[in-house]
Amino acid sequence: MKMQAFTHYTPTEIVFGKASEDRVAELAKKYHGSRVFVVYGGGSVVKSGLLGRVTGTLEAAGLKVETIGGVKPNPRLDFAREAVQKAVEFQADLILAVGGGSVIDTAKAVSHGAANPDTDIWEFWSRKKKVEKTLPVGVILTLAAAGSETSDSAVLTNTEIQVKRGLSTDLNRPEFAIMNPELTYTLPKYQVGCGIVDIMMHTLDRYFTKTKGNQLTDEIAEGLLRTVIANGRIAIQDSHNYESMSEIMWCGSISHNGLTGLGAEKDFAPHQLGHELSAKFDIAHGASLSAVWGAWAEYSYMEDVDRFVRFADKVWGISGDNKEEVARKAINATVNYFKLLDMPTCFSEAKEIGLKTEDELWTMADGCSYKDTRTIGAFRVLNKEDIFNVYKLANK
Repeated sequence: MKMQAFTHYTPTEIVFGKASEDRVAELAKKYHGSRVFVVYGGGSVVKSGLLGRVTGTLEAAGLKVETIGGVKPNPRLDFAREAVQKAVEFQADLILAVGGGSVIDTAKAVSHGAANPDTDIWEFWSRKKKVEKTLPVGVILTLAAAGSETSDSAVLTNTEIQVKRGLSTDLNRPEFAIMNPELTYTLPKYQVGCGIVDIMMHTLDRYFTKTKGNQLTDEIAEGLLRTVIANGRIAIQDSHNYESMSEIMWCGSISHNGLTGLGAEKDFAPHQLGHELSAKFDIAHGASLSAVWGAWAEYSYMEDVDRFVRFADKVWGISGDNKEEVARKAINATVNYFKLLDMPTCFSEAKEIGLKTEDELWTMADGCSYKDTRTIGAFRVLNKEDIFNVYKLANK
């Protein structure tokens, strides 16, 4: 399969650098915001003073402001529904996310819900209805990870039925994203590690494709992976290193705006495998990905060993005459890098998951395959039995 036709659409205005959050009112007005509904997560943006500075800047510019906090990792449907109701009552005309991927995804859900108050937002995520109108979303990013600040995707977790679903639509793309690497300085080491894994995986799930001859896209993906790996080694030890956090933050945005897989068929099987883990065990998204990637790679690499050989050479600097050996070395190098980040690389290393029985693995495979009604992936297409086999490899 050769390079495919594509449409590239990334309209988000990026404002990057120190003190860039000071421009929030200017940008809100530019995108016709007069009643700004601010969504945030835990107490870190409150304790750091960021939330107060943001709302103060907006109010000083004459804008009306309402806030809601409490977004959790693996963003919850029930919270998003509550936020939608509050945004509708406030008559919001712009939704502002102050946080990381879960906050941004929640803000996207609120924007769709507030623009369509007669539709329950899960109707969009369960594919029963199509999003045709929404409110503008702005972002002040505090965590480099999900890339949601420039992506067309958003996830929600329905805790009642233990299902995590993604929704992709161009109406998910924020109007603007404010990116000041200094706002990530308060992150604990675990979240930095999760973010680095997430960034890598957004590119790896595009890079492992059967599309050939896609030279520029491959070079962009490989350069991004080398960059985030090198700077991740520094950032995991010193999250106050501005240069490294800057590179990682920008990698996060580029990794999920479509550019690293442009013209190629996407895989995203590890993401689907990880979503099932997040939904059932409430494990952080990045950790769910690191826990299954090595197993997925081990199960899939012979589908196109040459692709893994290129990955070994271009990203890890590994070469050799035996293709299978080189491919396995690249897989091991990636898994060992996750370990360097203190990320789990199998189920026993993830305290939220632990070792599972075969019956439990089959239940997980049933959930991931939507009760055996779909396959996942494109690099190697995985049915329910394949999904079980990957989970079994990770179950150690």
